[in-house]
Amino acid sequence: MADSVRPRPVILRLPPDVVNRIAAGEVVERPAAAVKELVENALDAGARSIAVAIEGGGLKRITVEDDGCGLSADDLAVALERHATSKLVPDADGRVDLLNIHTMGFRGEALPSIASVSRMRIVSRAAGETAAEIYSEAGRVDGPKPAAFTGRGETGTRIDVEDLFHATPARLKFMRGERAEALAVTDVVKRLGMANAGVAFTLENNGRNVLRYPAERDDEAGRLGRLGAIMGREFSDNAIAIDAERDGARLLGFAGLPTLNRGNAQMQFLFVNGRPVKDRMLTGVVRAAYQDFLARDRHPLLALFVEIDAEEVDVNVHPAKTEVRFRDAAGIRGLMIGALRHSLAGAGHRASTTVAGFALGRAQTEETQTAGLLWQSAPPQNYRPVSLPRAVSEGMRPAFEQDGAPAARIERAPEPPQGASFPLGAARAQLHETYIIAQTADGIVIVDQHAAHERLVYEAMKRQMAAGGVRRQALLIPDIVEMSEDDAARVLERSEELSAMGLEIEAFGPGALCVRATPALFGEIDAAGLLRDLADDFAEYGAGLALKERFEDVMGNMACRSSVRAGRRLNAEEMNALLREMEATPHSGQCNHGRPTYVELKLSDIEKLFGRR
Repeated sequence: MADSVRPRPVILRLPPDVVNRIAAGEVVERPAAAVKELVENALDAGARSIAVAIEGGGLKRITVEDDGCGLSADDLAVALERHATSKLVPDADGRVDLLNIHTMGFRGEALPSIASVSRMRIVSRAAGETAAEIYSEAGRVDGPKPAAFTGRGETGTRIDVEDLFHATPARLKFMRGERAEALAVTDVVKRLGMANAGVAFTLENNGRNVLRYPAERDDEAGRLGRLGAIMGREFSDNAIAIDAERDGARLLGFAGLPTLNRGNAQMQFLFVNGRPVKDRMLTGVVRAAYQDFLARDRHPLLALFVEIDAEEVDVNVHPAKTEVRFRDAAGIRGLMIGALRHSLAGAGHRASTTVAGFALGRAQTEETQTAGLLWQSAPPQNYRPVSLPRAVSEGMRPAFEQDGAPAARIERAPEPPQGASFPLGAARAQLHETYIIAQTADGIVIVDQHAAHERLVYEAMKRQMAAGGVRRQALLIPDIVEMSEDDAARVLERSEELSAMGLEIEAFGPGALCVRATPALFGEIDAAGLLRDLADDFAEYGAGLALKERFEDVMGNMACRSSVRAGRRLNAEEMNALLREMEATPHSGQCNHGRPTYVELKLSDIEKLFGRR
């Protein structure tokens, strides 16, 4: 039987409308993508005020109106042609440099792609020109022709997009619900609003005002004001300014204090030359910068802006321009991590204001504030309520006694030097042998003695490691710790690395270790508990992982094990010494796991609790 002969393939040119719909599938995957492209065009046109309105999640109607430079009738005639753009200017030799992009859009695909799958009307007016309009339905163009223009300024553009994807009904099946699409549009407008604080933005959904951001000053305060309007007042109140430069790249922005954190990374934003981007590098950068301060399941809030020469970044790696590629990615990563760590160190012992807010029950609405301290929602995961003593009237027992045992000790703390003002105040009492109560100039501070000392020990270990190794103290009588043979082998395998951290161990028969020296910072230590914790850590990390790669985690656990425990009685001198050391130690506002080490209550806050305000 003769072999069947495959017909020779014939190469055909696709019709223009099919080409446009294919491009639309890449560039305009959902209504939010269309809004993004149209708003970016308005920004490139120099708009200072942009209004967005949607209906039906953007599938029924999208309107974007701006006060930019506008388009003439001649410009409108070619605006809907593929790869027609005003944003790439040829040089004297007629060449276009695609690596030197200074605008938000430049492909010339957005308008024709959107027009190919919708009904689009553009009305625009340029300076010194008569207003004109052009209409397109599924790629069929009518116009341009004269039109009336009632825009936001003397010049500008209004684009109406109706029945998005009506020309490609199959794509409509993959759209989410109206609410989900509207939320995606809102997210796009918020991101563009963050990157352009000097531009006013409004967003309406089905005739209801959703967002309204007035134009801010074009400086650090204006940028923080816009970020606060979008990310919340808590962020602006607890943000640390970032400003660093290296090898021609500059990093600006704001990062939240570690004690202000979330259970996901949704409030982390990156912008490159004013362009909102999503880069997996940001996740690694944030984790590396905050690894000393947060548990792995908690995420800080931040917004970072990278300013870099256009030739050092490729913005053309994704059709929707949501991803970028840096020429020196390692350098940018190092710049970001270094800048974040430096700024966090500059925050000193500062903790976020939300800690005191949650302690006071401020999660409630303004209307219910006078009705008592009731949680409107569950307290955050990292909130640790303070058990304050309450008077017990039965039997006329003292107010600070429960079941015959004192719940608090009042210490006569030495008065601070004349004129001295300590941020964390002077110790006045120890509560439940766990919390230190200090009086400040305008309130009180409640300190978790274990969490605070844990951070202080950890920071001291880091300093000593950087100076050549943690100082150790030899034990007069070596401590013998018995454990399983597997656990003993895991710990013994890392003995040289542990020695650099001040912990000197050696084998002492099957399943036993001899501890000959411990870090001098620790004082008396539960060696058995520490070694068992380390064995668990090493089992989790894996045998092939060097200890220095998990340096912070291991030292953090060692510091936690050795720090002042809850239930230990401290005298006034010890309590004040702890407070002074906290004030002098960076990052002492949170323990190694991201929990706050102290809560500060202003006198005005206390007066509110008693109805005095």
